[in-house]
Amino acid sequence: MILPFKIQLRTLSCAYLAALMGLAWGGEAISVGAGEDAGATFQPDPAKVSEKTDSHASPEWWNLQWQATNVTQWHPSFTSPYRGANSLNPRNAGAETTDVTAFLGFRLPEGTQFYLNPEVDQGFGLSDTLGVAGFPSGEAYKVGSHVPYLRLPRAFFRHVFDLGGGTQDVESGPNQLAGGYPVDNITVTIGKFSPVDVFDTNTYAHDPRADFMNWSVIESGAYDYAADSWGYTEGGAIEWNQSFWTLRGGFFALSTEPNSKLVDQGFKQQEWVGEAEFRQNWFDLPGKVKFLAFTNIAYMGSYTDAIRQAVLTGVVPDTATVRQYTSRSGFAINLEQGLSESTGVFARFSSNQGNKEAYDFTEINQSIASGVSVKGISWGRKDDTFGVAVVGNVLSKDARAYFARGGNGILIGDGNLQYGPEKILEAYYAARLAKFLTVGVDYQYVINPAYNVDRGPVSIFGFRVHAEF
Repeated sequence: MILPFKIQLRTLSCAYLAALMGLAWGGEAISVGAGEDAGATFQPDPAKVSEKTDSHASPEWWNLQWQATNVTQWHPSFTSPYRGANSLNPRNAGAETTDVTAFLGFRLPEGTQFYLNPEVDQGFGLSDTLGVAGFPSGEAYKVGSHVPYLRLPRAFFRHVFDLGGGTQDVESGPNQLAGGYPVDNITVTIGKFSPVDVFDTNTYAHDPRADFMNWSVIESGAYDYAADSWGYTEGGAIEWNQSFWTLRGGFFALSTEPNSKLVDQGFKQQEWVGEAEFRQNWFDLPGKVKFLAFTNIAYMGSYTDAIRQAVLTGVVPDTATVRQYTSRSGFAINLEQGLSESTGVFARFSSNQGNKEAYDFTEINQSIASGVSVKGISWGRKDDTFGVAVVGNVLSKDARAYFARGGNGILIGDGNLQYGPEKILEAYYAARLAKFLTVGVDYQYVINPAYNVDRGPVSIFGFRVHAEF
């Protein structure tokens, strides 16, 4: 790919990808499929409810799978009369990220499963992952490094309690052992993982390695889910699955302070989350609707208190100086529906209390997103996918006043603010070139980045290489 700027790679990230692709070329690839999430739990398929019988699949006792993803993004120069500490760089700029992940699973006695996901990461998001509330790359973390480093994003136990009603056969996949799973079950997951491995999932928009990439498309933007700077935390979730519905509840540790690399080991900073999911077949086409509610309880600062203190002291407002032990709640509605064998649509709406600072995700107080995903069956490329989505993100009145006075948050802070809703268009095309290899292009158009009508609009171009085996 030729871009009108020079990206200086300080690591051998592309070489890592090439080596992994070479290994996959020599062996049989294992495909997880677009839109599947490596941490998601098994759910009954309403299209196969009538087929539930005693399973004939042999249980898999362990598995090992890999993935590697490289994302390069670039934007040209855009209008910017001023710039703050957390602004998107207005000059011609680019960035790249690479991650290589192993998915290792074991079946333990009494039906318990254990999963480990060691991962090597490298790279940065645009402007060090700053400057847009709906950030353009779900592969970019809030920390970065020029040098590859090893971490462990997931290490968790999962147990499925059979409530009867037959089973469905499930194929081997990342964090999923092959075998027969009971359609009616209670699933318990405990350990280190991400809340959005279980909650707020969506078939068409949830996996930045395979489908859309913008944070406020792949997740409900106002769901401030518990996470460290990489997006993972410790806690547990319980799910009650029946043929056509699921009820979920979760308890997770927030980070020790907003946007921290560490999570609270004592769970004093905590999140409670619940979700109800209803599945249906509309003209034999699958669909889901989900209702999610959450409450975060932690030391967090009020925007109004920060402004009041700034007026008295004559300094720039800072929520870190006025934090108190309190709560912040919100909700999300998540819809998806197949329209044909190749086409599906989705929509998300989310909102939270906007009087206090964002804690672990991003500065979005209300968000609405919708889009369409189309498989390439009609043009002879059945494994290719094309998607288009639009997003509108909104800040609360209190948050607007805080950022207009020069305050900074997790991702945004221009030193000033002429407010306007953040509007985003994203389109991508993912081409399956081989069983193990997908290459894609992505375009995003951001109006009012960080809610600032004085800056932008900005076009963001992306190129993604994803290998799995």
